[in-house]
Amino acid sequence: QVQLVESGGGLVQAGGSQRLSCAASGRTISSYAMGWFRQAPGKEREFVASIRWSGGILYYADYVKGRFTISRDNAKNTVYLQMNSLKPEDTAVYYCAADRHGVGGGNRYAYDYWGQGTQVTVSS
Repeated sequence: QVQLVESGGGLVQAGGSQRLSCAASGRTISSYAMGWFRQAPGKEREFVASIRWSGGILYYADYVKGRFTISRDNAKNTVYLQMNSLKPEDTAVYYCAADRHGVGGGNRYAYDYWGQGTQVTVSS
């Protein structure tokens, strides 16, 4: 079992930047693929980005491509999401997820472990 805890959320104005962190504990996640998802009120949870263990295989949803960057520091057992040029429509609870199979991608059912989320609110 692995526990994931997100942090770094909060209120930011449109056009601003925010960095989210996901700290893992319970076991090393160096071989896992990691992902970020988000969920806005009244909407389904949607894919944001994912990264494999090597850091060389990255996937982004179209609506964040060019603005968000996913990265990881395996020595710290931590995954990050750098969010730039934020828009009000980015407002959501952001969730970190771990795929022990190492694939990642946009299918939420591929992920085995989930954090409890951190709220990101972008004001217009």
